[in-house]
Amino acid sequence: MLINYIPGEECRIAVTTDGKLEELYQERESAQSHVGNIYKGRVINVEPSIQAAFIDFGLERNGFLHITDVHPMYFPGQDREEFERVGSKTPHRDRPPIQRCFKRGQEVLVQVLKEGLGTKGPTVTSYLSIPGRFLVMMPHMQRHGVSRKVEDDDTRREMRAILADLNPPADFGFIIRTAGLGQTKSELKRDLAYLQRLWKNIERHRSRCGPVGELYIESDLVIRTIRDIYTPNIERIVADHPDVARRVYDFLSIASPRSRSRVIFYDGKLPLFHRFNVETQIEGIYDRAVPLPSGGSLVIDQTEALVAIDVNSGRSRDARDAETNAFKTNCEAVDEICRQLRLRDLGGVVVNDLIDMNNASNRRKIEQRMRDNLKRDRARTRTASISPFGVLEMTRQRMRPSLRSALTTPCTACGGTGNVKSSESVVLDVMRRLARAMDHDAVVRLELVISPDVAFHLLNRKRGQLVDLEQRFGKQVTVRVGGARVDHVEILAFDQRNAAVNIDAAGDSARHGTDGPQFVEVSRQPLEGESPQLSDDGEMDQDDIDDQAEDEDTAEPQTLAADPGADGPTSGKKRRRRKRRRRKKSAEAGSENTQVSPAAPEPAEPAAAPPPSTEASSASDAAAPDSGAPRKKRRRRGGRRHKKKNPAVQAQSNNQPAASSGYSNAVMQPPAAM
Repeated sequence: MLINYIPGEECRIAVTTDGKLEELYQERESAQSHVGNIYKGRVINVEPSIQAAFIDFGLERNGFLHITDVHPMYFPGQDREEFERVGSKTPHRDRPPIQRCFKRGQEVLVQVLKEGLGTKGPTVTSYLSIPGRFLVMMPHMQRHGVSRKVEDDDTRREMRAILADLNPPADFGFIIRTAGLGQTKSELKRDLAYLQRLWKNIERHRSRCGPVGELYIESDLVIRTIRDIYTPNIERIVADHPDVARRVYDFLSIASPRSRSRVIFYDGKLPLFHRFNVETQIEGIYDRAVPLPSGGSLVIDQTEALVAIDVNSGRSRDARDAETNAFKTNCEAVDEICRQLRLRDLGGVVVNDLIDMNNASNRRKIEQRMRDNLKRDRARTRTASISPFGVLEMTRQRMRPSLRSALTTPCTACGGTGNVKSSESVVLDVMRRLARAMDHDAVVRLELVISPDVAFHLLNRKRGQLVDLEQRFGKQVTVRVGGARVDHVEILAFDQRNAAVNIDAAGDSARHGTDGPQFVEVSRQPLEGESPQLSDDGEMDQDDIDDQAEDEDTAEPQTLAADPGADGPTSGKKRRRRKRRRRKKSAEAGSENTQVSPAAPEPAEPAAAPPPSTEASSASDAAAPDSGAPRKKRRRRGGRRHKKKNPAVQAQSNNQPAASSGYSNAVMQPPAAM
């Protein structure tokens, strides 16, 4: 165990195994921890919607007390109980609503469970616990217990029997810690007497304290760490400050006299952590990617309440097959994950995305390996089985803010996201914001303050667009370099009197003037090759047919010449080409050319509907009725008949001459089915 202490600044304690950093504890004077402290507080507010109360106990932010952390001594009426048994906490469903337990201004004793995180205040509980070297005392509790980390039933029964022989007070509950295993009865009795004296001092301070105040302060980091994590397995305790070395020696003289000879004072010129090659390992704690021995890696991403850890095989290729390679990489990953959880003090929900394994026995081995490694962790943990997706979920008790949040601050450039906008993205945003600012009527000139990289991109690659923007609005833009961030953009607008104009405060009506922006409706023209739209009754309108014919004729005008000897038009198997409607009548409208007149009036519907299958016949075809030519159905695209027909086609379908002389005697075939 290495203890690096700088008076008035910080204290760091590292635990190493064979030169490898296993645990790290750090505390600074400017950010002391309040976890474990006991306070006298009063209820500020009760929130039935979340079943919690907010407690003022003297710190900047109020404490959060949930109904599950309320001792039965605060329950109302028949639910009230002076004591509760150790290890058998009242279930949530059996607890009364919190609005019946507390009222505003009521006094309550609370202990800080964990520090506030982000905008959240500290979490407090009314179940008090005062730790000693070998025992933990719990006021207003009954029954005795042994630490859950002790799994041997015979050892647990033996320690309970020793504790019962000490005759502890009836109104206190006691738990034997793992450090108390194997200790003699006299050592446990000495620790019990120390805890009883400590509680008497707390009661005395409570009577003298005001409405809120501090009653008990947890020991500093040095004594707290020696008390909680020191075991006989630690061979040496090296401290680089004489006062710290003396305090550790005195404490071990009382708690464990046989271990005081292991305390060593280091007075070398080289810093202690550099001397044992620990400083470089501490710097790697903040890395997002953690390498594994076989070539794989871990990628750790932390949020406010969740930690995601991704396992990558990387360059791991030593195994003979994929299953063995995945199992070996996962074994290394599980060991490193448990180590990183302790080093970084990560808490909340932890999601471990392991490499997929098909063998069920390998998955069970990984789960057991995870549980075995977590036994060394002081924080409470719970693990689940590996899901079908290869994800191992677990939870870890959050005892204090993580090491990263305690020692680092979010990046001012990216806001903690790890990414910043590129220069090109900022330039495009600048152009949009300049157009918005220039559109303001009162603005005459603008000053743009941007970072050097963005200014270089704007003045070299976007200079033409900037000049066009100035000419479009008739306003001048002056570019200045400033700001430490890449996405720093500041636009200053001035009017004719050189006074600043707040372009953000003005509304759209003021920005565009009284008339507002002008919107011009654009008529939709059918695209080339696009079919006409159907009318409400499912048929094509005559206007749509004429428009389509007009577009087709524009692309390829065609003249139908009379050919009495022809069997049909040259486009008999293609879609019949529609004639173009002329927008202006020319002087040659009455001539004998064969182009279709665009102003042909639409004939009235005949009294009797035409037969479903008709064919227009030419004069030569009428003279030979026994030609035996099959009669084709007149169909359009989609298989439906036209309700409205061309006058020439309507007349010929009824074996009548065309009404307009503008049509020739050419055979009019229906369009081929599409």
